[in-house]
Amino acid sequence: MRAAEIVPGVYWVGVLDWDIRYFHGRAYSTHRGTTYNAYLIKDEKTVLVDTVYGPFAGELLENLRNLIDPAGIDCVVVNHIETDHAGALPEVMRVAPRAKIYCTRQAAEGLRRQYGSAWEINEVKTGDRLSIGRRSLVFIPAPMLHWPDSMFTYVPEDELLLPNDAFGQHYATNFRFDDQVDQAALMEEAAKYYANILYPFSALVLKKLAEIRELGLKIKVIAPSHGVVWRGAPDRIMTAYARWAGGEAEPRVLVVYDTMWESTARLARAIVTGVTETGCACCQYRIAVTDHSDVMKEVLLSRALVVGSPTINRGYLPTLAPFLDDLVGLKPAKRAGAAFGSYGWSGEAVGEIEEKLKKAGVDLVAPGLKVKWVPGAEDLAAARELGRQVAARVMG
Repeated sequence: MRAAEIVPGVYWVGVLDWDIRYFHGRAYSTHRGTTYNAYLIKDEKTVLVDTVYGPFAGELLENLRNLIDPAGIDCVVVNHIETDHAGALPEVMRVAPRAKIYCTRQAAEGLRRQYGSAWEINEVKTGDRLSIGRRSLVFIPAPMLHWPDSMFTYVPEDELLLPNDAFGQHYATNFRFDDQVDQAALMEEAAKYYANILYPFSALVLKKLAEIRELGLKIKVIAPSHGVVWRGAPDRIMTAYARWAGGEAEPRVLVVYDTMWESTARLARAIVTGVTETGCACCQYRIAVTDHSDVMKEVLLSRALVVGSPTINRGYLPTLAPFLDDLVGLKPAKRAGAAFGSYGWSGEAVGEIEEKLKKAGVDLVAPGLKVKWVPGAEDLAAARELGRQVAARVMG
């Protein structure tokens, strides 16, 4: 993809990775690929904001050469040092050795540790301003959104926010702007990105949104470092972040389970039937055959979570462990829930699931449903009733 002008004098010079299907190892699936966004600002000084993943450095330099001689870059802003954003920095600095780097103190430390370079690195703090001609750059450190070094860069003259990983999506498309793509797919990827990247830092997200309001920043365009640029309705993604960070969700129930010989699966289906009978929305996932990061998106979007497993070795199935451990770490706010499962001898799984849900801050709607061996008609009726109870809490 060639460079694209996002506002007059500011250009997207990033690259598309159509083929990537996993991110952060295999922790995050990227069904629609991703982009590595970098931005060039042409003013009295020439500024590059962020770079791209190292293997794509050649494409970044080609995009730059279509606009400028990269040797003339005066400043490189490093909003975040993770390699998908800073991996091409050594190549950029090789062709632009006189460029000055601007970043947070934590980023400066990380750059020196990663690259051991003698580059000129300028450390910035909240509110520091760099004049580049007609424009100025205002730096807003955003620690733990989502690394300690993370930073936003704001261009007041263009009302342009360059927030690196915040407001992003793993979404490869040959279009550059939010109003050019499928809106359902866009918001699905934005929600999945939040759930798997920023969800643990929701309290900090709320503080940063409040800080942006307190600083009086006018924002017409948000240009993140993954996915499309928000120009059609940047308030839309900021409002979504405020809702997600505040624990707001849709009135629907998420059923997550695994099964050995279908007894727990039958209970799961009965719970879904009970939810459906109330008119409440519901979705069901068997965790062993479902993408983990897709399920985390559903946790973000659902008001209630019902988790089930048969008992094995006095506990729940190992396939549920990563999911439940993530819940404990994320502590999703304002969620209701319940546990269920089948057993043959001792039946500890349901109680252990309940303990995990309570540690995650989930409010248990009813005692867990435990069924010995194969569920009969009364057991399935009890499962449907559990579904109705959870739905009533969600819709009440």
